[in-house]
Amino acid sequence: MDISLATGEKSFTQKIDWVLVILILGLHILGLINLYSATHGPLDKNVANLFINQMIWLSVGWTVFFALTVMDYGIFNRLAYVIYFLNLMALLYVTLFGKVALGAQRWIDFGSFQYQPSETMKLCMVIVLARGLSQYSTQGRGLGFRELAWPLTLLLLPFALVVEQPDLGTSMMITAVSVSMIIFCKVKRSIIVGAFVLMAITFPLAWKYGLHDYQRNRVLTFLSPNNDPRGTGYNSIQSRIAVGSGQFFGKGYRNGTQSQLEFLPERHTDFIFSVLSEEWGFVGSVFTLGIFAWLFYTLVRVASGARDKFGALLCVGVLCYVFWHMFVNIGMVIGLLPIVGIPLPLVSYGGSSMLTTMTGLGLASSVAYRRFIF
Repeated sequence: MDISLATGEKSFTQKIDWVLVILILGLHILGLINLYSATHGPLDKNVANLFINQMIWLSVGWTVFFALTVMDYGIFNRLAYVIYFLNLMALLYVTLFGKVALGAQRWIDFGSFQYQPSETMKLCMVIVLARGLSQYSTQGRGLGFRELAWPLTLLLLPFALVVEQPDLGTSMMITAVSVSMIIFCKVKRSIIVGAFVLMAITFPLAWKYGLHDYQRNRVLTFLSPNNDPRGTGYNSIQSRIAVGSGQFFGKGYRNGTQSQLEFLPERHTDFIFSVLSEEWGFVGSVFTLGIFAWLFYTLVRVASGARDKFGALLCVGVLCYVFWHMFVNIGMVIGLLPIVGIPLPLVSYGGSSMLTTMTGLGLASSVAYRRFIF
């Protein structure tokens, strides 16, 4: 007789949240389908091997996902500050000795592998803020200045180091994920109003003294891309052409002219959604957004059934991480947001992004796995 049946303990297949697994797998399949199209056009010569590389990264990602699922997420509660400190030291190392490429100093060179600490810092903030915020009990009154001092300090240190690289897109993403978690725990209304007033006052100063010239140009290009259609506005224009030309049902698989004829830049990473929209149209785009929406609902359900506050906040943080990446990526490819180089989670090509996202979802899966007493 099965021991688990005799003792009443549920087996692995009964504990795991298969809805979560199927939704992640569905997005991976969509990503592979569109990645193959994006890298196997008639003019492609040097990017076809990216599809094989992505298959390898997916295998590693799923291994990490299931390993974290069976691991007690409480370990990360105990090690949260250690993980945060190590990633912070990696960011400091990048600032001093990191590899410079394309005018930015963001990577640690390990030879065959380049590590970008700012990418993993997003997930580290989810873990450390889940630890810190889970210790507060506001009893309905909201977090005040005293409670917010420590979480904001944890946010300020990596934010400053990432801005220095410079990497405004990633620093804003770290901020968006962290602030979303803080607001979820409820903040006093007076503090929220004060924060908006402070942002309005400091915006002109940040625009003039806080941004580099290329960063200001990105915003200006977003507002009026046709002012430089062959230069800074090229990416935005080509992406919007691809999305719009797909119309309702799309042009058909591997029949998109923008992607197949290489008018669309970075079509396997930042603009993979443009490839999807051109070939599958409005129907395919809405179908993809529907899977993301179902994934978010599933993470909310897992959070509501968590056995402790840390587990619930961990799921909320992972949800915020995936949501903001999706929101910014789709917003920039359809022309609603400036282009900042954020990939579409679980769909775009990329090793570090894929592993970080699967690690976060693995932690959420661990929370779901332990929603049962036995």
